[in-house]
Amino acid sequence: MAMDQRKRAEFVNGYTRALISAWSSEEYAARLRTDARAALAEAGLELPAEAEIVIVTTVPEGEHEGNLEKQVDLYEAGLETGRFEFHIPETPQIDTAELSEGDLSDIAAGGTSCCCPCSCCT
Repeated sequence: MAMDQRKRAEFVNGYTRALISAWSSEEYAARLRTDARAALAEAGLELPAEAEIVIVTTVPEGEHEGNLEKQVDLYEAGLETGRFEFHIPETPQIDTAELSEGDLSDIAAGGTSCCCPCSCCT
């Protein structure tokens, strides 16, 4: 059963917060590995107490494109089965040599440049 727009937006916001937190905080990334339920709840993703939570950090090469839609599908499947799989890949390496000065200032200022491979920020 597909989520309504409000629930989908809540999930996307929480998942995005979890991704960005994992990429910007070693401490948060470590908590995802040791206490995923609490770390995800901190990002706004409350899961049922009996849910099985799987954090996948190595995402197959071709799966970065459209990752957000795949993650929404995985979350919806978890609502049905009780097994929630979250793809939280390792911190992406950005080659700053390929970014213009304007791109860098946008990123530093929190501009509209996307911060992750799922393109959920744009």
